[in-house]
Amino acid sequence: MPMPQTPMDTPADTSLAGVRVLDLSRVLAGPWCTQTLADLGADVIKVERPRGPTHPGGDDTRGWGPPFLKDRDGRETSDAAYFLGTNRNKRSITLDIARPEGQAVVRRLAQQADVLVENYKVGDMARYGLDADSLRALNPRLVYCSVTGFGQTGPYRERAGYDYAIQGLGGLMSVTGERDDLPGGGPQKVGVAVADLFTGLYATVAILAALRHRDRSGEGQVVDMALLDTQVAMLANLGAGYLCTGQAPRRAGNAHQNIVPYQVFEVADGHVILAVGNDGQFAKFCGVAGEAWAEDPRFARNADRVRHRETLVPLIAAVMRRRRRADWLGALEAAKVPCGPINSLADTFEDPQVLARGMRVELTHPQAGPLPLVASPIKLSATPVSYRRAPPLLGEHTDEVLEAAGFDAAARAALRAQGVV
Repeated sequence: MPMPQTPMDTPADTSLAGVRVLDLSRVLAGPWCTQTLADLGADVIKVERPRGPTHPGGDDTRGWGPPFLKDRDGRETSDAAYFLGTNRNKRSITLDIARPEGQAVVRRLAQQADVLVENYKVGDMARYGLDADSLRALNPRLVYCSVTGFGQTGPYRERAGYDYAIQGLGGLMSVTGERDDLPGGGPQKVGVAVADLFTGLYATVAILAALRHRDRSGEGQVVDMALLDTQVAMLANLGAGYLCTGQAPRRAGNAHQNIVPYQVFEVADGHVILAVGNDGQFAKFCGVAGEAWAEDPRFARNADRVRHRETLVPLIAAVMRRRRRADWLGALEAAKVPCGPINSLADTFEDPQVLARGMRVELTHPQAGPLPLVASPIKLSATPVSYRRAPPLLGEHTDEVLEAAGFDAAARAALRAQGVV
């Protein structure tokens, strides 16, 4: 069996150069993980469903629009912006893993891989003979990562998991949203799919740890990632507070349960975030505001401000409405009081700090030409992130990958004639 070659466009100085990832995941959590690995230099082969009579083929998110990518002539392509945001630096092949012939291809590719990531329902991969035990019997060095809603164990393991439902089940929506006693009160989901994204990041961390162990021991292992586990873990201080006291925190809108003042305030021409984190910053804020609140025993310490929140916050709100946003931000920043604007995405991507940090990257897409994408936030001094490939067209690299894996032209033609690829 031929050994896989690192693609020529992968810089040798990337952290994961030489690592091959077989990506059988779809939608967000798994692809977010594999895109991060790809940004760090791994060769990620994305396995997608072939087009069929009743299915457009590919990752479901290719069709999750509008908005859709437009080609050079301004016509909509079949790929949604959603897909583009989480699949750069990957090579796409089409493969029907429900067919025995497709399963055989996966087994061969898995023997040449360092990592496999999948997010099928519990039991699906075993039915295909592509579960961790089966593939690690062929390649003991393989790190096999499963991403599911509820994990491989427990009473919910066979349920499908979706970010929105996980945000509710995992407690996040109980602490997100306006207070119940205020207009608009009630549970809210977060504006982006944070359970999926955090699970993707935790999966990345786990895979890197497993590779480190593999490099020392020669043995791969199984990584079992669950959206619900991640959601519970990311309750962080709120979860810890509940476990320590037995008292569940309530929704606080744009305020903070444990710090005051730490919320959004209306100003004369919009809104400002005031994020006072300690008593010294509160004294500085009072100086900017021209008020003596820091000398009031009800407000001098944060614990006192939290206890007297209902008294202090209306006083601050009245003062904040007297001045314009730019005035407040300039004065507070000069006094080193944490604060900030609430930007639109247009404002965000034009912000000088965002521009200076290179958080917008442009790749060349075969249909659209220049394609702007959100960059990786990872900054490494010796092995920087690399941007090598635009998100792939469906099946763009099928022949390239299969040929390198040892399938000659006749074998590839047979697979195509059978509808396997």
